Amino acid sequence: MSEAPQPSVQEFEYKAEMKQLLHLIIHSLYTHPEVFLRELISNASDALNKVRFMQVRGLPVHQPEAELRITIDIDEKNHNLSIEDSGIGMSREDLIERIGTVASSGTLEFLSRSKAEEQTFDGGELIGKFGVGFYSVFMVTDEVTIETRSADPDGKGWRWKSQGEGRFTIEEIEKKDRGTRIFFKLKEDAHDLASDYRVKDLIKKYSNFVDFPIFIGKDRVNSVAALWQRKKEDLAKEELDEFYKFVAGDFREPMDSLSLHIEGRVNFKALVFVPSEPPIGYFDPREEKSLHLYVNRVFIQDDCKELVPEYLRFLKGVVDTEDLPLNVSREVTQSSPVTTRISEIITGRVLGMLEDWAKTDAGKYNEFFRRFGNYLKLGIGSDFTQRDRIVELLRFETSKTEEGGFTSFRDYLTAMGEEQKEIYYITGESRAAVEKNPNLEYFRKNSIEVIFLTGPVDLFTVTTLPEYDGKKIVSIEAADIDIAGDKDKDEESDTALKGREAKDILARCKEILGDRVEDVIESKRLVDSVATLVVGTSGMDAQMERMMKMMDSNFTSGKKILEVNLRHPLMKNLARINEADHDDPVLAQAVEQMYEGALLIESNLQNPADFVRRAMQFMEQATRS
Repeated sequence: MSEAPQPSVQEFEYKAEMKQLLHLIIHSLYTHPEVFLRELISNASDALNKVRFMQVRGLPVHQPEAELRITIDIDEKNHNLSIEDSGIGMSREDLIERIGTVASSGTLEFLSRSKAEEQTFDGGELIGKFGVGFYSVFMVTDEVTIETRSADPDGKGWRWKSQGEGRFTIEEIEKKDRGTRIFFKLKEDAHDLASDYRVKDLIKKYSNFVDFPIFIGKDRVNSVAALWQRKKEDLAKEELDEFYKFVAGDFREPMDSLSLHIEGRVNFKALVFVPSEPPIGYFDPREEKSLHLYVNRVFIQDDCKELVPEYLRFLKGVVDTEDLPLNVSREVTQSSPVTTRISEIITGRVLGMLEDWAKTDAGKYNEFFRRFGNYLKLGIGSDFTQRDRIVELLRFETSKTEEGGFTSFRDYLTAMGEEQKEIYYITGESRAAVEKNPNLEYFRKNSIEVIFLTGPVDLFTVTTLPEYDGKKIVSIEAADIDIAGDKDKDEESDTALKGREAKDILARCKEILGDRVEDVIESKRLVDSVATLVVGTSGMDAQMERMMKMMDSNFTSGKKILEVNLRHPLMKNLARINEADHDDPVLAQAVEQMYEGALLIESNLQNPADFVRRAMQFMEQATRS
């Protein structure tokens, strides 16, 4: 149907709230003005989708043979930019009613508050609040011209022009081709956008997966297909690998991928990758980049942390949903039930994939855990919904595994003896360090498996997981640990110091060390070593103390209990000296050396020079002829 004749040029005035919003867009400072390009490409993509839908339905359109494409022309010399599509186009009424519609009923309240507070805005945030996508172009230009022709076979050409200051004009023009062309001259502070390189970079960042070709001159820019729209069985490994490298900025191939096509309470498609290595900036929130969020194939955020819990933020990939508005802001994604539900589904599916690896390919899963296990351990204290599943996925080296080998809590319970009532662990900086720890001697001698906790977050894991399947998880460095009798205890008990002799030497050791230790007691866990330090009522184990000192240079270690082996020859010698001369200086020096040796083993010796000097004195005495 033909449109009625109109005067050659008509002038229109914006509504009051639109004027205020445009004033804010034009005169405020924005952190991301380049998002205008995303908005214009998104509008062009919508227009192309609409005309394609008309054709699918068999409706008549002007120029049905026209290629569905977006074309961008750049005049670097004069700093001009244009974007053109062969989409559905607009009528005169469309230009009046649709462009720049303010979607939010709270606009006036927002404008009043922002004016009073003299706020500065992120361009994308403001656009997200009010759906003013097209007018974001006024962040980079002083005047915009639109030339458009509707897909209606009887449609006419129209030119719309505005400086964004309160008015716009519309006039009829001759336009042969269907679609819309938007062109403008860039402001001086936006001249960098008038370059092929810059615009191509922005298209790859924001609009690379738009479902229509985008051309700059003869070059198609958005060359990467939206692979998440296809099912995984239709994707070649080479395609997946190249897509991962693109979206993750990684040069290596991923460990694996997960393709999701979800319909129901929430609708989305996702292509999620497990990298082969942890990201740069391991556990640094400033460096972490999580999943990319798209809405109907249009890029929204490159680090939408709400799509996965913190302990899965090593994942890379894309989530594309139709259940969020195109201009969704970060504030909305943080509180939206849509992103919450998407996160729940992705989390469940990823954990399911890891469970399948653990069951069917232990080598692959162990390799994954070696690289990303520290992330999973964080989930124990943060995701109580999935906590039980995460616990089953934990793996540890133990006193019975080969170096680099792993066991699970379930396997630990299956292998332990019936008389064992608790799950034992020991902490340290490395496997080599814990294997030399004297506290391990009893457990090794009696073939009791001990879990080695040597990772940076292991201690936080066990403090939030006090038991597993009804078995307490306890440190072998705790003074009150319930140790069953040594299998060889009866044979060795005759060789240990007893009675008054034992009581006197323990008391003398405590007297010499004073308030540096909580107590000095007989050890049940030492076999070959003479002494060890264990956690008392107010202390924390050595690894935790080291971590506290890293976080607080003024941190002071708590007192520990010194356990001594009353079967050891040194203790028998010291008891004999004590019996002969309670104040013999050799006795005091030996106890000091024994105590500082225990500190040295757990890397807490503060003055090694004294320790070495005293050792030299003992060697000198021992070598006198």
